[in-house]
Amino acid sequence: MLDYSLIAAVAAVVREGSFERAARVLHVTPSAVSQRVKLLEQRLGERLVVRGNPCRATAAGTHLVQLADTVQQLEHQLVQVLPATQAAADSAGATRPQWPTVRVAVNADSLASWFMPAAAQFSTQQRALLDLRLDDQEHTATALRAGEVAAAVTTLAAPVPGCRSLALGHMVYVACASPSFVSDHFAAGVDAATLSAAPCLVFNQKDRLQDEWVQAAIGHSVPMPRHWLPSAQAFPDGCRAGLGWGMNPLALARAGLDSGELVELMPGRRLAVALYWQLPRAATPLLQQLTSAVLAAAARQLEPAT
Repeated sequence: MLDYSLIAAVAAVVREGSFERAARVLHVTPSAVSQRVKLLEQRLGERLVVRGNPCRATAAGTHLVQLADTVQQLEHQLVQVLPATQAAADSAGATRPQWPTVRVAVNADSLASWFMPAAAQFSTQQRALLDLRLDDQEHTATALRAGEVAAAVTTLAAPVPGCRSLALGHMVYVACASPSFVSDHFAAGVDAATLSAAPCLVFNQKDRLQDEWVQAAIGHSVPMPRHWLPSAQAFPDGCRAGLGWGMNPLALARAGLDSGELVELMPGRRLAVALYWQLPRAATPLLQQLTSAVLAAAARQLEPAT
């Protein structure tokens, strides 16, 4: 049988990023954490942790971290159903289990707009923690496939192997900029010539929203000057300041559009991105409760799925 104290040491090092911080969480010395990790590596004949700053899991270590998270969630559920189990463990001098952690991959726009209320609702109802991993909505499923997270907000409708896919709704994006930027760059209209001379805002190399909107708006792609702005919250600010035009979630741009600080490049020409929530078919009760909160928040703030 596996020694779960050794697995917990690996999970703590990966989650905290160092042996020293893992030791504080586990209430042992860094030397004890190191010995536990080395012992498990020797027993399994596998390297589990890549030492560095921060430390990270190998492929084999990722599976053990996933196991540790699942065990913590099941222990948490057991204490909820049978409180006497915790009392019995306390009387025996056993270490009180840490708060369970649920790891989720989510895109920045969702986190900045509709996902946070779901996270807050979940955290107020459960004695549990969230580990949110940011990535583009088209790439969050990769972390789910690799076992790095337990669930993901993604644009992938087809279920990842071993998972089920639940439709969340559509996030609506608007191409907008400040009135002065539109006057300076698009006075002659929005076409290939004006788009190729007007700077746009791009989140990172994975962000294709601006290109998708241009393709839909004028029928073909256009090389455009780009400002790299890796912050969903800063996108509307950058547009309002006249830095460039960008694709903003309607939820984040609505106030600026209503006040006149932002205007749409082509009124009514919007982009709707379908989002899905993917989680294991055999999800823990804790993950099922997070799913309920996510579905409720999406129903309130996203356009209905069709």
